[in-house]
Amino acid sequence: MTSSVTHVWRLLKWGRILARHGALRGIERDPNTPAPVRRLARIARLGARVPAVPRYADAFQAIGPAAIKLGQSLATRPDLVGDEATHDLLRLQDQLPAVPYATIHEAMRLGLGRDPALLFSSIEETPVGAASIAQVHRAVTTDGRQVAVKVLRPGVEEEFTRAIDTYQWAAAQLEAMSPEARRLRPRLTIENFRRWTLRELNFRREAASASELAESMTAEPEFVIPKVDWARSTAKVLTIEWIDGIKLSDRPALIAAGYDLPKLAQTLIRAFLRQAIAEGFFHADMHQGNLFALPSADGQGRIAAIDFGIMGRIDRRARVWLAEILYGLITGNYKRVAEIHFEAGYVPAHHNVAEFATALRAVGEPMRGLPVKDMSIGMMLDSLFSITRDFDMVTQPHLLLLQKTMVMVEGVATSLDPDINLWDSAAPFVREWIRTELGPEAAIADRLILDLRTLARLPDLVRRIEAHYPAPGGEPPALPMKEVEVVRLGGSWRYAVVAGLSAAAGVAATFGLLH
Repeated sequence: MTSSVTHVWRLLKWGRILARHGALRGIERDPNTPAPVRRLARIARLGARVPAVPRYADAFQAIGPAAIKLGQSLATRPDLVGDEATHDLLRLQDQLPAVPYATIHEAMRLGLGRDPALLFSSIEETPVGAASIAQVHRAVTTDGRQVAVKVLRPGVEEEFTRAIDTYQWAAAQLEAMSPEARRLRPRLTIENFRRWTLRELNFRREAASASELAESMTAEPEFVIPKVDWARSTAKVLTIEWIDGIKLSDRPALIAAGYDLPKLAQTLIRAFLRQAIAEGFFHADMHQGNLFALPSADGQGRIAAIDFGIMGRIDRRARVWLAEILYGLITGNYKRVAEIHFEAGYVPAHHNVAEFATALRAVGEPMRGLPVKDMSIGMMLDSLFSITRDFDMVTQPHLLLLQKTMVMVEGVATSLDPDINLWDSAAPFVREWIRTELGPEAAIADRLILDLRTLARLPDLVRRIEAHYPAPGGEPPALPMKEVEVVRLGGSWRYAVVAGLSAAAGVAATFGLLH
């Protein structure tokens, strides 16, 4: 078990780096920051040349790979780190110096359990991408297919284990300092981060996620998921179909290639809604570096996604609530949105529904009056976070990734088409999904399914009843007997006397009857 002294030393070292990048200024100025944390932030920046504009993403990159992943996680929590830090942290896209190819080749050999030459006819030594946990190289398989080979960086698992241990310790100390910190649930944020990271470090899980997402997106043929090469994939090496396209971040190249950028933006938004609302399983890291434009038959272009390490999942009930909340905000039905928050348990029952509806109106109405291109999902989420404290709303972990992804998708779509609006594009899809899922036909279908499942359980229920109340055996039914109250007279000697007298009386009566 790591000692508290070690945790404090690591935090001070990391805090010094954050201070040099101005990343602790917000913590110092926030009135809700516990006093001990504020003092530590001031100590960390002593003697440091603090920039005028905080560089949060640069600070996390300077600390190391685990901090980069933590920064990506914190980008989902504007309520915890603030709006300014959230937007800057979205820049974290894992661009790190490459590990020497000789080291990666040995890691590939160990991960595959055999010489890579038996599986690949050639491997490019210069990586096409170097991220916090892995490095990607272009290769050609022995049967002539072009693939991307993703290899886990040596030692990264141990580094993440050490860092997360300290993050958990720090979050526990923070929650113990103030009720406001407990409401924001930093320990839960770190626990979610730990789980996401463990999934990312297992490339078989990533391969399975890619395969599952491909199956669920058959209804959106313009959104492409590369095929997994299972024969060349293990827990530490992932081989996947090579995507030869233009990154969505390269707007000039997209224009030069003749792509329809507004059409690509619509494709991206519809694909996200299909994943999050209709399927409940979505790519949670859809930044511009993970999205490529591909040629299509109509010349307008398709979109391919890569990097399936971070995936989000939402159950059907939460998706119904989410769709109703989105559509209610789009149409201005704040009363229904407020009711859903109470039904879902997002707002404690001791608050007033009408008051919460008024607070939501204060968030929604200013956006409804703006031109379409100026309305923003990100703005809406920032405003919603501002009222969570007033209504004692605690963090909903199952929505953290979704919130981050919504902001990210809107940012990518806006870079393709500045006039697009996620609200406007989402409305038809959400409206149709709600009609399908919550309309009369859906209600009848749900009731039929429930009743059929209940009927299917009846035979098993009868068998359990029979097991508890077995059928009578060969012995004839017992004769009915009168209920007799048992009198407890005291110690065991009294029971013996009563039993003896009863026996004597019985013998005497029997003897008299017989004679």
